[in-house]
Amino acid sequence: MIKNQKAERNKTITLTPEEQKFYSGSLLNINQNLTVDELTNKIINNDLFEILDFLPDDFIDLLIIDPPYNLYKSFNKTTFKKTSNENYGIWIESFLHKLKRCMREDASIYFCGDWISSQIIPSVLEKYFILKNRITWEREKGRGAKRNWKNCSEDIWFAVNSESYKFNPDSVKLKRKVLAPYRDYNGQPKDWIEESDGSFRLTFPSNLWTDISVPFWSMPENTEHPTQKPEKLIAKLILASTDENDLVFDPFLGSGTTAVVAKKLNRKFSGVELDKHYALLAQKRLKIAETETSIQGYKDGVFWERNTKLKRQ
Repeated sequence: MIKNQKAERNKTITLTPEEQKFYSGSLLNINQNLTVDELTNKIINNDLFEILDFLPDDFIDLLIIDPPYNLYKSFNKTTFKKTSNENYGIWIESFLHKLKRCMREDASIYFCGDWISSQIIPSVLEKYFILKNRITWEREKGRGAKRNWKNCSEDIWFAVNSESYKFNPDSVKLKRKVLAPYRDYNGQPKDWIEESDGSFRLTFPSNLWTDISVPFWSMPENTEHPTQKPEKLIAKLILASTDENDLVFDPFLGSGTTAVVAKKLNRKFSGVELDKHYALLAQKRLKIAETETSIQGYKDGVFWERNTKLKRQ
């Protein structure tokens, strides 16, 4: 194999020098106030803290925040250093209170964190929002540990700007295989359906998610970003808390999963990413999404259990 050539089944999205030049023209770099129209469906390649005051009021329908967790982590040319919980909370508050003015009255917020950062996130959220729930999702990847339990879960804190928030549970139902199907006295399926390839039940969404696959090298959504969130996970947040044409904002956009999923689900988007390489990867993914609109694990308006083999449409 030629050096740096990907294996045949490796679908990781990368950038050629020509693509970097091509997609650079699509990025937005700002140094003055923006209107909603100017930032809609745009990726802003700036330091978030330098442009917070340039963002308009009352334009965000859903705020998805996936910041660097409170640990040592390198993001291409930027390294985030672990600090105390108190200082991490101060850092969160430094951008969160400014983003609140950008949110609509009925807007919601999802804030991602690991078990360490989750010790401080809810206390900061409660200063500005109404805390509703904590979602815990299983991240099946991860290294084992000989002196501790393997860390394979993350949290997403759900909060709202007011009690008039949107929530669409019918849009995020999970389709599960029924292992012990129960029938009523007439012999009819009780709360499940029979299909050609098995028996299934549609269940309401809970705050414990075990159906998520973390992106890896053979998945078409995979990129070089070290903490990329799965499209399926973000799709649940967007479908639950927005309607079509609502605007989803991500202030730590990374390689663009929030923007890409919003586009696939007919929502507007905007996001901020400091690292130009990741922002360009996001632009390439948005281009791909113009023709490839599928989301792994989501089909026919429902989410499927992990490792379910779905029929092609």
